[in-house]
Amino acid sequence: MKKAIPAIVAILLILIIGGIYGGTIIKERLSYSHERMDLNEYFSIASDDEVAVIVGDEIQAYKAKYIDGFCYFDADTVYENYNQRFYVDNNEGLIIYVEPLSITTAHISEKGYSKDGTTFDTPYVPALYEGETLYIACDFVKMYTNYEYSFYEEPKRMQVYNDWSARDIAYITKDTQVRYRGGNKSPILTDVSEGDKVYVLDTMETWSGIRTADGFIGYVENKRLDRYETEELIPVTDYKEPEFTSISFDGKVNLAWHSVAGPSGNDTIWEFMANTHDINVVSPTWFGLSDNYGNISDFGSAEYVQSLHDKGIQVWGLVSNFVTTDIDTYTVLSSTTSRRTLITNLMNAVSAYNLDGINVDFEGLNTECGVHFIQFIRELSVECRKNGTILSVDNYVPIGNTDFYNRAEQGVYADYVIIMGYDEHYASSEVAGSVASIGFVKQGLENTIKEVDPAKVINGIPFYTRIWETNGAEVSSQAVDMATANSYIADHNISLVWDETTCQNYGEYTSGDIIHQVWMEDAESIKVKLSVMDACNIAGVASWRLGMETPDIWDVIAEYVNK
Repeated sequence: MKKAIPAIVAILLILIIGGIYGGTIIKERLSYSHERMDLNEYFSIASDDEVAVIVGDEIQAYKAKYIDGFCYFDADTVYENYNQRFYVDNNEGLIIYVEPLSITTAHISEKGYSKDGTTFDTPYVPALYEGETLYIACDFVKMYTNYEYSFYEEPKRMQVYNDWSARDIAYITKDTQVRYRGGNKSPILTDVSEGDKVYVLDTMETWSGIRTADGFIGYVENKRLDRYETEELIPVTDYKEPEFTSISFDGKVNLAWHSVAGPSGNDTIWEFMANTHDINVVSPTWFGLSDNYGNISDFGSAEYVQSLHDKGIQVWGLVSNFVTTDIDTYTVLSSTTSRRTLITNLMNAVSAYNLDGINVDFEGLNTECGVHFIQFIRELSVECRKNGTILSVDNYVPIGNTDFYNRAEQGVYADYVIIMGYDEHYASSEVAGSVASIGFVKQGLENTIKEVDPAKVINGIPFYTRIWETNGAEVSSQAVDMATANSYIADHNISLVWDETTCQNYGEYTSGDIIHQVWMEDAESIKVKLSVMDACNIAGVASWRLGMETPDIWDVIAEYVNK
């Protein structure tokens, strides 16, 4: 027995040591880590002036910047995530925002702003440059954008709300910590106190994903949560969604463009109108950019307008950018001074001639000009809306690189967006083809009404045909009116065949090595186009141009507009 005692003691010691060791392991496993996470690393903050941005329940990749006690977004962040309508004129040092009936202008690097002639003070600079980067004050953005934010220190962060949907919430039952991951060994993000409200993102077996009111997204134990509720978020009260009112016809628009190259051109209006009927808008090509400072050429006539008003027909004066080749449209539109001079000149013309509307036909723009063009439309729309003047904008068929015309934004600010539904093949085309095949027209309509309310869309149709000559690789054409095209067909004994692909009467003949081709625009082709337009339920039709049609066209158009 005495010999067994040492063995028993050894076994007991082993058991005691093992118990102590096992207890330590269990204790370690059940204990809570006191490690705190590096919050700059958590929010990916690299410098003292960076501000983390949490939108709803998600930490954003982009950052704000802390400048002189205020938060700023860089301009690209504003455009991509908050509001695309801030316009910058770097030459004149301005940032501009256009509302339905007012224009706000602030000088870059200066406090305050002006709105419709009234000056307002701000404790911050609305916009400023650091290096080559433009920053816009978050409070300035907030004036025109449906969002709110709260700013917190240590580390600097913004909790942003722009979604006012109902949220699941719960309340903390006992002081605890929010951890980076679910589990007691995960590092601590922040502390929460009994009674604190948290937003519940995900519920697991013992842990829940939550967001604190001050922007930490992590996990707490379910046993520390109680009083689960659904909270209705209250939208911001200092912002109201703008109401962009528009003028619209009770029925369909039936617009005809009248080409006027000088004052004497006005005298042709009633000659061209002699065989027409059911037209309710005439748009004479009266105005054009005459220099790079916003001045315009002007062939307007109050007598002309009055004569059409007497017949119940509206007049929308057209302004173009191709009256003279010496004009640089980019120079005009990118200058706030020139742009506003142009708008003043147009509104003076509206008043002088008692015009019902303005039709903007700016063609040949490049990508860089797009932002300035749409700003012109925004600013012009304010004056038109105040004056009760209809604003319509002409556009190429949206095929290829024309997105910079920003048809969606036109559809907000303008009353009508007009598709110039022709020139599928044009003077310098490398191959002969239709001016406006039905596939081309359909694609233009479908692409436009994806961006613009169909009730604001007008489709333009051609009253002209191109007669093509192809000699090997050499292709040439001439645009002719419908009567001339008919004479050409008769004079050359061309047999026309209906082409189902283009939905036009097609004819050709060969003389020597030259192939002569014509895709006719006539009552039959126009009727098919109108049927497609009717199916799209758009606002109406525009025709280029008065005097090029045959009289039977008006019966077809009248059937469409009077449905």
